[in-house]
Amino acid sequence: MSFADALAALYTPETARAIEAADEAAVLRALERRAPDEADLAALLAPAAAPHLEAMARRAHETTVRHFGRTIQLFTPLYLSNYCTNGCVYCGFNTGNRIPRAQLTPEQALAEGRAIAATGLRQLLLLTGEAPARAGTDYIAACARLLRPLFPSLGVEVHALAEADYRALTRAGVDAMTMFQETYDRELYATLHPRGPKRDFAWRLGAPERACRAGMRVVNVGALLGLAPWRLEVFATALHARHLQRRHPGVDIAISLPRMRPHAGAWQPAHPLTDSELVQAMTALRLFLPQAGITLSTREAPALRDNLVPLGVTRMSAGVSTAVGGHTGGDPGSGQFEISDPRGVDAVCAALRQRGYQPVFKDWEPLEHAHTARRAS
Repeated sequence: MSFADALAALYTPETARAIEAADEAAVLRALERRAPDEADLAALLAPAAAPHLEAMARRAHETTVRHFGRTIQLFTPLYLSNYCTNGCVYCGFNTGNRIPRAQLTPEQALAEGRAIAATGLRQLLLLTGEAPARAGTDYIAACARLLRPLFPSLGVEVHALAEADYRALTRAGVDAMTMFQETYDRELYATLHPRGPKRDFAWRLGAPERACRAGMRVVNVGALLGLAPWRLEVFATALHARHLQRRHPGVDIAISLPRMRPHAGAWQPAHPLTDSELVQAMTALRLFLPQAGITLSTREAPALRDNLVPLGVTRMSAGVSTAVGGHTGGDPGSGQFEISDPRGVDAVCAALRQRGYQPVFKDWEPLEHAHTARRAS
């Protein structure tokens, strides 16, 4: 069964009501389970679990240390282009927003990469708006080939691609892919994406699986929290990740928990998440998916990020600019959204060490002979 078929059966009013109705006894049973199932996940996301956040946090911490130790991988995004053909109502890159538009040449991207590498970071995430005619696979691959010698791990967060395009990016040195479904509510998705190629819900939903088949080492999924009621969104995210884990056991499946942030345009999220609800979502995900990486971005404020580190986080961004060319003097007005944690790499490392965690710049070294073999296949 494809995840699209599974989603049609699980993202329903009945599931939402079951999550809301789970009682305290169900929460306590879920906390006792070594391998929580779907019913346990629903209980952990329920309003009845809110009084048990301390117990959930304790279990989440123990589970994370068991599987990942006291380590946090660090990365930063590099925005290559903010041209976009979509009309996503919640996004600063919306084609209708009058922001400065820019696109780096591959040589300018390399200059950005050198500035980032000088901070010590060795994991990079390449991002673009969705304008395939300007920033298509060939362009992204050209940038990746130049940046690859500086960064052992290169990820992409770009428009949904065909499997052949993901294979082309792996040949260029890309090893990780992030794709947020934004919302798993198909009807709401249509209203939030009124025009542009991103309107195709099914094509986007299938992108993580295409990336897995194409040979990506890490595939990261998530929903943009704030667009829809969070409990059902997190439930769907967890089952999406588990679906990928079961079908592609050789791929590291990870999750992000991005919350809506202020951006260009007047649209505001209809379902904002409180800090306490974010903690509940994160700890429930950790207990349901003990081996999944969890990323926490600079959308969150420094104090909150620091406090969340022990509760399940395995990967954080640092030294972030969301502007095109932001590391070498690009126009800050070209950013996708406002960040909440402006700390540089050194400050984030110091905060992690203060809490007894080791910041990790590099945990992966591609073997050139393996890379060559893939190119030949």
